[in-house]
Amino acid sequence: MVALSKNTLGDWLEYWASVTPDKEYIVYSDRDLRFTWKEFNTRVDNLAKGMLAIGVKRGSHVGLWATNVPDWLTFLYACAKIGAVCVTVNTNYKQNELEYLCQNSDMHTLCIIDGTWDCDYVDMTYKMLPELKTCQRGHLVSERFPKMKNVIYIGQQKHRGMYNTAEILLLGNSVSDENLKKAKAEVTCDDVVNMQYTSGTTGFPKGVMLTHYNISNDGFFTGENMKFTADDKLCVCVPLFHCFGVVLATMNCLTHGCTQVMVEKFDPLVVLASVHKERCTALYGVPTMFIAELNHPMFSMFDLTCLRTGIMAGSLCPVELMRQVSEKMHLTITSVYGLTETSPGMTQTNIDDSFEKRCTTVGRNYPYVDVKVIDPETGKECPVGVQGEMCCKGFNVMKGYYKNPEATAETIDANGYLHSGDLGVKDEDGYYKITGRIKDMIIRGGENIYPREIEEFLYHLDGVSDVQVAAVPSKKYGEEVGAFIILKEGVSMLPDDVQAFCKGKIARYKIPKYVFFVKEFPLTGSGKIQKFKLKDLALKLCAEQNIEII
Repeated sequence: MVALSKNTLGDWLEYWASVTPDKEYIVYSDRDLRFTWKEFNTRVDNLAKGMLAIGVKRGSHVGLWATNVPDWLTFLYACAKIGAVCVTVNTNYKQNELEYLCQNSDMHTLCIIDGTWDCDYVDMTYKMLPELKTCQRGHLVSERFPKMKNVIYIGQQKHRGMYNTAEILLLGNSVSDENLKKAKAEVTCDDVVNMQYTSGTTGFPKGVMLTHYNISNDGFFTGENMKFTADDKLCVCVPLFHCFGVVLATMNCLTHGCTQVMVEKFDPLVVLASVHKERCTALYGVPTMFIAELNHPMFSMFDLTCLRTGIMAGSLCPVELMRQVSEKMHLTITSVYGLTETSPGMTQTNIDDSFEKRCTTVGRNYPYVDVKVIDPETGKECPVGVQGEMCCKGFNVMKGYYKNPEATAETIDANGYLHSGDLGVKDEDGYYKITGRIKDMIIRGGENIYPREIEEFLYHLDGVSDVQVAAVPSKKYGEEVGAFIILKEGVSMLPDDVQAFCKGKIARYKIPKYVFFVKEFPLTGSGKIQKFKLKDLALKLCAEQNIEII
């Protein structure tokens, strides 16, 4: 078994820049933008010096709010080289979520793009930091966000009070190579390099602190399960702000020295064309992405015989979809199970596993990761075939939740085992199956949604007396958000009113797809709400109201 690596992300990048300097590392096929390992490493160093020039240092929190744009990875590695923490921001976030994250994370610098089709990141940033309109770049003094010192626009355009990428690179010229070298020397593999916000098992989003050691080793073993080598080319169309993109994809490529073919924002046609043109050998995606690719009217025009493997993850993977992907896209698909708190992989199927095992299980434990199915009542390990909570201990377990020791202690027990909140069973061959959830988490197309967050938000809607949010089954996304609302006396409301209240305030994927107005919730004898019964209630109400479940 290969030993765990103590390399930092910067060490890995510099290793490949020295060993295979002229080999392509980052490719954007749709605009023919290409960086060799050496070219990319030089750009990262220049940006790292620019970050030092504006006061970013070891331990500084740098927010990255962008789709998979060409400099996304440059900013990640620039932070990694100087010991700063890259705080990845969900591209679907709306104003309330953005401000919560910036405040909670003690963000020092925020890096943004223009936005997405329904979000203007520049306007939202000005709304959060109105002082930007009247201050010089680098001299931000915010009353509400006292830790925030800089905003960087990723691109060439200039915005009042913000730096742009070109200016940061230019400022880097004033920082000596010696200063950069000194900053690099202080970075260790146990430093936090990435912070991702997740709903976790309870409450509002929390910052999951992941180290160089966590994510580089998790990415390495992910690639090993698919027999990755430096000759592979991985098409990355999953978002980089998620563990799926930044770890399972990027860290896999970083530790194996292979080429990362990027897609800025998922588009099935761009994915198919990129695979065809670059002769990609691997492809990742959540089930909905593979469905969109298979069903694209131009699918048959592309030669995908170059593909050999990949990962389908994020939600339950239907057996028939796995079969079609295998037959029509020539992919031996593997599945990874885990959560952000486990960097994210704790189990994975192997490329050599049978089709049945790859379809019906989430594989075996990663090397050096001790996975146990634990009885939630007794705390003892369950025998083979008996359902319990999926728990693990090893190199992949997060450093903890940022500024939240109580939540950390609730998730990682005294013996060092991280409790996932998911139910699973282990079979006689050592493979695991996920059978359900202890927690109330909704997983919609790979996005984790915590019902309490939406419930708290909907309580602010006039006329709402009580509300419960639960998962409703979905053919397309695995699960959708369902809101069950008890209205105040004399109030009438339509589902459209609830959805309109949410629009622009919370991320689109969190807006309830189904809204049901009820008189009461299903209760236990002691008066506690039975959340698990809400799913059945949703199906019953949809049938009564002729609402199609999609």
